[in-house]
Amino acid sequence: MSQTQPEVTVVLPAYNEALAVGGVVAALKTTYPTWEILVVDDGSQDQTPVMAANAGARVIRHPKNRGNGAAVKTGARCARGRYLVFMDADGQHGIELPGQLMAVLHQGFDMVVGARSMETHAGLARRLGNATLNRFASAMTGQPIPDLTSGVRAVHGATFKRFLYLLPNGFSYPTTITMAFMRSGLGVTFYPMRAKLRQGVSKIKFFRDGSRFLIIIMKVITLYSPMRIFLPVSLTFFFTALGWYLHVYFTTGRLTNMPVLLFTVAVMTLLVGLVSEQITALHFSLAQVASERQKTNDPEKNDADNVS
Repeated sequence: MSQTQPEVTVVLPAYNEALAVGGVVAALKTTYPTWEILVVDDGSQDQTPVMAANAGARVIRHPKNRGNGAAVKTGARCARGRYLVFMDADGQHGIELPGQLMAVLHQGFDMVVGARSMETHAGLARRLGNATLNRFASAMTGQPIPDLTSGVRAVHGATFKRFLYLLPNGFSYPTTITMAFMRSGLGVTFYPMRAKLRQGVSKIKFFRDGSRFLIIIMKVITLYSPMRIFLPVSLTFFFTALGWYLHVYFTTGRLTNMPVLLFTVAVMTLLVGLVSEQITALHFSLAQVASERQKTNDPEKNDADNVS
């Protein structure tokens, strides 16, 4: 494959990673000489873009910080490779990992996610939070999900780009893309990995970002199957209203306002769930349309047009 059209592009979102990015890029260039190494500098205030460029990476810069998800989307749009590997630029992941992920991807999967072991998550609170999220997502999908928030993955580039419009600009992009692939019936598997001690300071603070935990759960619900939540909630209100009504009727012979209110809430919750289900289906129908349009256009031209 030519230099301008590599088989694989490794996308490294980076924000103030001057301590590690040069070494990561140099190691990737040595290990995978035919691959494209693309660093998306998300408005760093240190020497991150300089260190990456000096090590041989192709560097794309955001003039200001937009978020990890925004950097990933820019990387996907600008990547020249047929396949995309996303990993961190902080030196936490072994250089052999991209090759291992690609080997699994070629077994017939659409996406391979690097699943971190539980002890990899720093701090007890972070471990408990991620474990809760993983179990909730597994229950929603009916499939085991060992690591929903891992940003390390290998994917088919064209398939990944179908879902770019769904992805947020912040740190919850891994949740969104993983659930989107599963919701669309695409093949997703998880590859166990261990992370090293990172170089530099983590950009995620538990107490600052803890409020986003509930938002991520809501994204899981709305992206995958809203009725899995709305229907049980509706039935809970309905049977609570029914029980209350029967109790009041047989003890006083009257119909009070509370059962009527609960019956109304049950119906409204069910209707909201039905509407949410239709909106979710529409989202993925639009993704399919976008995919079909992409097949008829020049991919490199589309990437250039979408770079901001």
